[in-house]
Amino acid sequence: MSCCLLDFGRVQDLRQVRDFLFPKQDSANPEGDKTKAENELTWDDSDWGSWENPESKEDGMQTEEEAQQQKDTSWLQDCVLSLSPCSDLLVIAREHKATFLSAKWRTDESGHEEMTLTVSWSGTLSVEEGECISSIICIPLASQKRSSTGRPDWTCIVVGLSSGYVRFYTESGVLLLAQLLHEDPVLRLKCRTYEIPRHPGVTEQHEELSILYRAALVTVDGFSLFQSLRACRNQVARAAAAGSDVIQPPPLAYKKFGLQDMDTITDHSSIGISTLSVFDQMKNASILGGFHASVKGSPPAMSQYITVGGGPYTGFFYAVEGSSQPLLSHVALAVASKLTSALFSAASGWLGWKSKNDEESVQKQKPKVEPATPLPVRFGLPDSRRHGESICLSPCNTMAAVTDDFGRVMLLDVARGIAIRMWKGYRDAQLGWVQVSEARGEREIATSPSMPRRHAMFLVIYAPRRGILEVWGTQHGPRVGAFTVGKQCRLLYAGHRLMGVNSITSQGWQIHTQQMCLFDPCNGVLRAITIPFHLALSDKKSERAKDMHLLKRLTSLLRSREVEPALLESEAQSVLLDIKHPANQKQALESLLSNKNAPVSCLTNVTRALLASLKEQDPEATDESLVQFCSSQLKLLQLYTDVQLLHTPDTSPSETEHLSFSGIEEDLARISPVLKQYTEINSRPCVSFAQDSAGPLPVRTFLSQLEWFDGELRVIKKPDTDWTQLGSFLFWGCLSGQSPLQRVCETLQESGISPQQLLSLLLTVWLNKEKEVLKCLDAVSNLHTLLFTLSSMKGAVDESWDGQSVSPWWLQVRTACLQSESAGAALLAALVANHVAKSAITRLAQSKFQEEWECVSLELEQWVVCIKQLEDVLALQTLLCLPTPQGSTGGTASRCSVKTLSESGRGGVADCVSKLIFRQGVCPESLKDILQQREENQSTEQALQRGGDERLEELLKCVFQRFPNSLSPDMLFAHCSWEHVVQWNKDPEVGQYLEWSVEFLKMISNPHIQLGISAMMWHTFFVKRFSAAAFLMEKVGKAPKDRLCRRDVGMGDGAARSFLGSCVQLLQALMEVSSSSFLPSFPFFTRADSGVEEVSAPDVCVEELWSAAEGPVSIVELAMDQRSVHYPLVQHHCVLASLLHGAMTFSLRLKPLSLFDSKGKNAFFRDLTSIQLLPSGDTDPNLVALRQEFLMSVLTGWVKALAEAEENGVGHSSTEDVWPSVCMELSSLLQVNTDILRRHLVCELYNQGLDLRAEEVMMEVQDKDVLGSQLLVLTGQRLSFSLLHSQTQTKPNMELLARLPPTLCTWLKAMDPSELRCPSVPLSQSGQLINKVIEMLPENHAQYSLALHLLEAVDSLQDEP
Repeated sequence: MSCCLLDFGRVQDLRQVRDFLFPKQDSANPEGDKTKAENELTWDDSDWGSWENPESKEDGMQTEEEAQQQKDTSWLQDCVLSLSPCSDLLVIAREHKATFLSAKWRTDESGHEEMTLTVSWSGTLSVEEGECISSIICIPLASQKRSSTGRPDWTCIVVGLSSGYVRFYTESGVLLLAQLLHEDPVLRLKCRTYEIPRHPGVTEQHEELSILYRAALVTVDGFSLFQSLRACRNQVARAAAAGSDVIQPPPLAYKKFGLQDMDTITDHSSIGISTLSVFDQMKNASILGGFHASVKGSPPAMSQYITVGGGPYTGFFYAVEGSSQPLLSHVALAVASKLTSALFSAASGWLGWKSKNDEESVQKQKPKVEPATPLPVRFGLPDSRRHGESICLSPCNTMAAVTDDFGRVMLLDVARGIAIRMWKGYRDAQLGWVQVSEARGEREIATSPSMPRRHAMFLVIYAPRRGILEVWGTQHGPRVGAFTVGKQCRLLYAGHRLMGVNSITSQGWQIHTQQMCLFDPCNGVLRAITIPFHLALSDKKSERAKDMHLLKRLTSLLRSREVEPALLESEAQSVLLDIKHPANQKQALESLLSNKNAPVSCLTNVTRALLASLKEQDPEATDESLVQFCSSQLKLLQLYTDVQLLHTPDTSPSETEHLSFSGIEEDLARISPVLKQYTEINSRPCVSFAQDSAGPLPVRTFLSQLEWFDGELRVIKKPDTDWTQLGSFLFWGCLSGQSPLQRVCETLQESGISPQQLLSLLLTVWLNKEKEVLKCLDAVSNLHTLLFTLSSMKGAVDESWDGQSVSPWWLQVRTACLQSESAGAALLAALVANHVAKSAITRLAQSKFQEEWECVSLELEQWVVCIKQLEDVLALQTLLCLPTPQGSTGGTASRCSVKTLSESGRGGVADCVSKLIFRQGVCPESLKDILQQREENQSTEQALQRGGDERLEELLKCVFQRFPNSLSPDMLFAHCSWEHVVQWNKDPEVGQYLEWSVEFLKMISNPHIQLGISAMMWHTFFVKRFSAAAFLMEKVGKAPKDRLCRRDVGMGDGAARSFLGSCVQLLQALMEVSSSSFLPSFPFFTRADSGVEEVSAPDVCVEELWSAAEGPVSIVELAMDQRSVHYPLVQHHCVLASLLHGAMTFSLRLKPLSLFDSKGKNAFFRDLTSIQLLPSGDTDPNLVALRQEFLMSVLTGWVKALAEAEENGVGHSSTEDVWPSVCMELSSLLQVNTDILRRHLVCELYNQGLDLRAEEVMMEVQDKDVLGSQLLVLTGQRLSFSLLHSQTQTKPNMELLARLPPTLCTWLKAMDPSELRCPSVPLSQSGQLINKVIEMLPENHAQYSLALHLLEAVDSLQDEP
C-alpha cells in the first residue's frame, strides 16, 4: 500500500467559465479558440508514449503542443479559487466576476457513477465601482435537523473585496449580508471550525472567521456568524415568497486587532485559544517584567495568531482573552443590485427604507468603521531578505508550513515558535495537510483497547514549476510519495470543515469532508490524495514496511502468467519465511493459495515449509492461529492430491462388488416410458459456455469451499456457492464407473468429512448433472453402492433409529429430491434411496424379531408418498419441457419441483399447464376435445393448431390422468382464460389472445366460477381500456384513427375493434350467469333460464397426495369469493360496448355517451357489483332520434360490408351476420321503434341489390303501408335508371317511354337513380319488387295506381326482345 491519487470528480464547462471570466480572449483570437475547442476538456495526451523514447526530448525543452496547452490553461492562475470541504461547490472568480459550480452525479457508459461540477450560477459580485475580488472561501453550514448524519444543509460563499467589504452569498448567488469592517483591501479569508479533541487535555477550540487586512485582523465569532447567516437566508426565502416584513437578524460579534511592529503582512493563521503552563508563565513574566515581575495565580487564556510577510519574516501575536470586548456590527443587507433587484425589491422594507432616494443615499453613505485594538508582535523570526508569501496550519494546530520568495518551505513549531525543518527548491509552492488515522485492529492487539487512536500528519507540497506533487512525513519523516502532474494545476486546501458543529451535535455523525484535492485544468479532473497510515512509521528499520514490500513483491510475482513452477515455489517460500508479522504471513499465504496458476505441489511444499518454520520458533512468540491455518490448509491439499490420484485414468477401478439390485427393476420398468420421453425432450442441443465445460476442479476452488473447524472438515455454506464442481470432483468418477468406489469413500471418511456433508455433495452432483446421469447406464447401480456405503459410515444413521421414526439421514435425501427441479434424476435417486432404506429396515427388523415379518414403518410410508409425488412431477415436467413452436410467445418453459408445487397452492398445477397451453398455441376447441376424450382411450382426430403435435396430446392425457382434480375442466379452463388475458395485457395488439380467453371463459360449466372469472377480468383488464375508448370516441365524435387509439387506449385501431368485440362477449357471458329471471329474454344479452342461484358453489378439490399443498389462493378460489354483479348495470355497459363496437367496425360517427342522459352517464364504469341509479321511464325524444340515426347507420354499414364481401367472393362469417339482430335488440333497450329499423334495413338491402335478403327481413315488418311507399320510390329509381339514365338507351325503350302516361313519365324523370348503390338490377327482380309493393299497398292508397302503371312498364320492358 502506498500513496495514490484517486479521481473523485470532474469539472465540466471549463470553456464556458473561461469565456465568462476572460471575454477579451475570445474576441482577440477567435480562430485559435476554434482549433482548441475540442481539446479543452480532453486528456493530456501530448506526451503519450514518451516512456518508449525518453531521450527524444531534452530536459527543459517544451514542444509546441505543451506551450499551447500551457497557454490555454494559464488563465486559471489569474483567478481566485475555493472548493468547499464537502467537494460539492467550486467557486472561480476574477476581478468582479464569479462562477459557482455545483456537484451533480451522473452515470457514464460503463454504469459507473461519477460526480461532476457544472455551472449553477454566473454573475458580477461587485457593488461599488472599481472594487475587485481578492479572496473567497466556501463554508458549509451543518444541518440542525435531528435526522442529519453529517451532510451540510447549505454552503455559504464568503467574498472579500478590495473595497474592504466582506459579502456573504448563497449557492445561487443571492446576497445575504455585507459588512465593512475595515477600509483596506481584504487580503485573506480563513475559517476555523470545530474539531473533536483527540485527548482529554486538549482545549476545545471555538469556531471563527478571520479576515486579514494590511494592518488589521478581524475575527468573527462562529456561533454569531452561523445564526446570522441562517436568519438572513430565511428572510430572503420569505421575502421571495411573500415580501412581508420580518425580524432583523442579530448583529455580528467580532474582534478587531491592529497588528503592529510588522512592515508588511501577506497571510495569517489563527491558532486558537491556548493556556500556558505555570513554568512558561513565570518564564515569560521574568523576560518581560524583569526580576521583580509579578505573576498571576492562574495563567491567562490567550488567542494566538501567526502572520507572514516582511520585517519580521514571521510574527507571533498573542491576545489575552478579555482584553478586547467584542464589537456588535450593524448588518447592512443588500438592497438592490443589477442581478438581484427583482428579488430584493420585495425585501426593501426590511430596514425601513421606503423611497428610492433614501435607498441611494444609504448605499452611497458607508457604515461606521470601529477602531482596532492595538496588538503588538510578541516575537518573530527575523530575516531581512526573506519575505513570506503564505502560511498553512496543520489540522492539529501544532505545526505550520510557510512559503517564501526564495523558493523555500519552512516548517514551524507553533507552540515553541521555532523553525524545525526547511525544504529547498519549491518556488511558487502550494501547500496542504493530510491527517491520517490509524486503522483499528492492528494496534489493539498489542496495546490496550482503551488507548486512543494515533494520527499522522503529512505535508503535501505542489511545485508548479516542476510539475510535481510530493508528500512528506512530519516532523522529520521522509518523502513517502511523489506524483508527476501538470504545471497548471491548483492545490485546493480548505483548512476547515462544517460550521455549526459542536461536541453534542457531532455525536454519531460521520462528517463527509475532503481534506484536500488537486485540480487539473487540462482535463477538469479533481483528484484526492490517499495516504496509508503505516507510511508515517516507515523507515529503514521498520519491519512492517519491509513486510509490505515483500507482499507487493509476491503479488507482482503471482500476477505474472509466464512463471515457472520451480521459480514460483522458491520465490514464494523465501518471501513467506522473510515476513515477520503473522498477519502479513497469513495474508501472503492466502494470496498464494488463491492463485489459479500455482500447482498443487508448489502450494503443498510452501505451506509445509512455513509450518515447519513456525514450529521451530519459540512457542510463546508463535501465533497459534497461523499454525492452525497452515496445518488445516496442508490437510486440505493432501486430500485434494489423494482424490485427484484416485480419479486419474491410470487408476484402474478395483473389482467392486455391486450389492443386490433386485427389487428396483420393477420400479424402473414402470417409469421407463415417461423417463424415456423426458430424456429425449431434455437431450436437445443447447448452448454451453467455456466455464461450464467439464474439467478438473481448481485447487483454489477446492480450498475456498472447505474448512477445518474444531478438528472436523466442513463444507463452507454460503448462499451463492455452487457445490456441483466440488461434488463432481469427489464423486463423478465413482458415478460414471471410472474410479474405485470403496477407495474413494475410505479416503473421504479418513479425511474427517461428516457423512451428512458427503451425502449432500453426492446428491448435489447427481441432481445437477441430470443429462449426464440419464445417459450413463451404470449410474443408478453406482449410486446404489455409494448410498449404501455412505449410510454404513459411522455417524450416518443414528444407532437408536428403530424404523418407526423418521431418520434425519433419509429425510435429507427426500428433502433434496423434493426440492430439485431435475425430475428424472430426483426420481431415480428416490427409488435407489428407498431401496437402500428398505433393506436397512428389513435387516433391522430381522435382527430384532428373528422372524420373516413384512416390515411396516413410518419411514417407508414417507418414501411411498415421495416417490408418487416425484412420478407426478416427472410427468408434468415432461409436458412442460416440450419445445415451444417457433415464433410463439409466453416466455421460456418453467421448471417445477415437488416443493414448488406444494408451495404454489391448489392451483399450481393448473397454472403450469395453462402456461404451456398458451405457449403451444392450443385453441379452445382442441383442448375441449382432449378433455372430453381423456376418459375414452381414443385419439383426437382434429389436429392441434401449429403443427398437430401428437406428443403434446399424449402427454396432456397422461398429466390429466395423474391430476384428475387439479386439472378438472372448469379449473383448467379458468386458468387458461386468465393466462390468455394476462398475455394479451402484455401485448394488446394480438387480439386472438383475448378472443381465446373469452372462449375459454364460456367453456366453464359452473356459473359461480364463470361469474367470478368474468368479474375479475372486467375490473382488472377491461374497464380501464374500455372507458378510455369511450371517452376518446366521445371526444373526437367518430371512430378514432390508429394514432389516437395507441395514445389513449394503448393499442391500434384494429386491435381496439377486436377488444370492443371481446368486451361485448365478456359482458354477455356475465349476464348469462347472473340472475335474470325478472327481465325479458334477449338472445344476445341475457339467458333467462340460467343463473348462479340455480347451481350450488363447487368445492376446489385436489388429489389426496397433494392435499398438503399451501400457498397463494388459486384463481378459482378467488373467483368463488367474488360478489354477484348487478344485472341491469352489466346490461347497461353491454349496450355501450355494442355501440362502440359498431362504430369501430363500420367507422361511423358517434358520440356514445351523448346517447344517454345524466343518470346513464354517471352509471358507466362503476363497479359492476354496486347498485347504480339507471335511466327509467320515457327517454328524451332527441336522444331517441340520435339513437335511431346511429342504429340505422350501423345497418347501412353492415349492408355495405355484406355487398363488398359477396362481390369479392369472400364468405361472410356468422359472427358478422348477427348485426341486424343486435341492432333490433338494442332498439328495444334504447326505446327505438324496431319497425323503423326493419323498414330501413329492407330498403338498404334493396338499395344494394340484395333482394333475396330483403324479402326475408320484409316478413317481419309491421307497417306495410309505409314500407310499400318507400319501396315504390326505390322501384321508380330503378326504372328511371333503366329508361333515362342508362348508357345504352335502345329505341324500344324510348318508344315505351313515349307511351307511358304523362303523370308516370313526369314522376320517373323526378327520380334520382344516383341514390341507388346498385342501380343495374335485373328487371325480373324489379318486377318481383313491384308486385310485393302492390300487395302491401291497399287499393285506396294514393300511390296504388302509380304502382300499377309501374308494373305495366316493367312488364313491357320484360316483353321487349
